[in-house]
Amino acid sequence: MSTQTFTVTGMTCGHCVASVTEEVSELDGVQNVDVDLATGSVTIESTTPLEDDAVRAAVEEAGYQLA
Repeated sequence: MSTQTFTVTGMTCGHCVASVTEEVSELDGVQNVDVDLATGSVTIESTTPLEDDAVRAAVEEAGYQLA
């Protein structure tokens, strides 16, 4: 199991959190996604480490940016 934490900018509400969670959850191997709206922190647990570019693409698909 791998745990990685990223910072996402632009999230302002629960809908933002849901959008980021949904997109990141679709990445191969992702087991859990925990988004902290107050800090912008996104912690991802996956079976193997994820490529930063894959996470960035998922976050951008949700309409936000990695810091």
